[in-house]
Amino acid sequence: MLEALADALRLDEAERAHLFDLARAASPTAPQRRRGPVQQRVRPTVQRILDRIDAPAAVSNMRSDYLAANQLGRALYAPLFESREQPPNSARFTFLDPAAQEFFLDWEKAAKDLVATLRSMAGRNPYNRALSDLVGELSTRSDAFGTWWAAHNVRYHQTGTKRLHHPVVGDLELSYEVMELAADTGLRLAIFTAEPGTRSEDALNLLASWAATPDQAPAEHPAGDNALRP
Repeated sequence: MLEALADALRLDEAERAHLFDLARAASPTAPQRRRGPVQQRVRPTVQRILDRIDAPAAVSNMRSDYLAANQLGRALYAPLFESREQPPNSARFTFLDPAAQEFFLDWEKAAKDLVATLRSMAGRNPYNRALSDLVGELSTRSDAFGTWWAAHNVRYHQTGTKRLHHPVVGDLELSYEVMELAADTGLRLAIFTAEPGTRSEDALNLLASWAATPDQAPAEHPAGDNALRP
């Protein structure tokens, strides 16, 4: 019956999965499994893999906590890791730190996608208190989050493009891929790349050079809007 309903409504993959998640959660005969707390650590092996990736890379959990990153990933997302909203969490940064609206050039799209992803995660694990607490906090502190959460949109955040304004190297347009870590339930690895031969690739190379010399002041590198513009 649910398959027929999903077909009739022309639901996409994320919406279809969310429908089945909601049905399982509402079923009086379904086992009400309360999963453990959201994972907060990455294994040393995963960190070593991160450190060997020659691109910005980071690991987050189902409620968008950033748990680990390689050097270039931490440099790319420096505004998030250095945000006043700690520990590092993409949702808190996006909705509660004004710096996010400058960092994400398509802030509204990024924010709506994040809400839709959290809604999908909540459907998959409706009894996770940490995730529920985050949603409650954001609903209280951000009108925009509350409005978009009430829309009940869902989305898988697996691939796409991000347009960022980095405080050191200026504007970047990066492709990303997100992969679930099979051995670590709920953890996801995100890797960012730039199209070869573009100014974004030049900016990413400049950022890698800056990240490799942390004792060097950012002001010694060309920064801001004019960083790589002709």
